[in-house]
Amino acid sequence: MEEGAKADVRQPTQTLGRPSPSFRLRSESLNALRLRRVFDLFDHNGDGEITVEELSLALDRLGLGSSPDELRPTVAAYIPPGRAGLAFEEFEALHRDLGDSLFGASDAIDETRGEGEEDMREAFRVFDEDGDGFISASELQGVLVKLGLAEGRSIVRVQEMICSVDQNSDGRVDFGEFKHMMQGITVRGA
Repeated sequence: MEEGAKADVRQPTQTLGRPSPSFRLRSESLNALRLRRVFDLFDHNGDGEITVEELSLALDRLGLGSSPDELRPTVAAYIPPGRAGLAFEEFEALHRDLGDSLFGASDAIDETRGEGEEDMREAFRVFDEDGDGFISASELQGVLVKLGLAEGRSIVRVQEMICSVDQNSDGRVDFGEFKHMMQGITVRGA
């Protein structure tokens, strides 16, 4: 990417609202893992690139409506000539530059064990929609549906996912089970 391309990073549109503090986790290793998972989810056709259209679709599904025409000027600066979309490295650069633009340079991030635990709790709260301290099958299904994932269409499949993590067999996932599952994740291409 050319040095001048960074100047093309725009501030988020009004439709995105205020940026979430979880945009960039304090733990760089957890951030890289999460970003790879996001990339894989946004890469709708699995070709290893995220097109402007795929990015727009993913943002729409998350309730952050943004048209391809709104995204194209910013995203195009990160797509190498001759390519249709962002490979993971370009997606990572776009994410980093947007984070720097919104929150300041990433070298100000302090990676400590306590902050890593808080980041994990923050991720848990995304799924624990009712705040009762557990992730139920219906809560997991709701998140999967918002992300447009096929697994979200079948409550039976969602219950299987819960059972695969549910160590005490109570039919839901508590924070300890979630943390254990997250620490054991391997992501394709990471």
